[in-house]
Amino acid sequence: MPEGKKVRIRVRTVSCTYVGDFLVPPMRHRVSDAINEEARLFVNLTDVVINDRDRSDFVALNKNLIESIAQL
Repeated sequence: MPEGKKVRIRVRTVSCTYVGDFLVPPMRHRVSDAINEEARLFVNLTDVVINDRDRSDFVALNKNLIESIAQL
């Protein structure tokens, strides 16, 4: 199991809302620190609910498509 802190977040894009678990690496303290890393091109979520109805084990979202992120 990877080290770090797992947090539940809501990610909104133009067409969908995703709620899933995001792993914050141990050298980062906040979700925003991890997401704003320049080398990170995608936001990876596990145990995802899409638009409050569909489920997926894993989703990778391109950061350029994200409108907002909120920690739940």
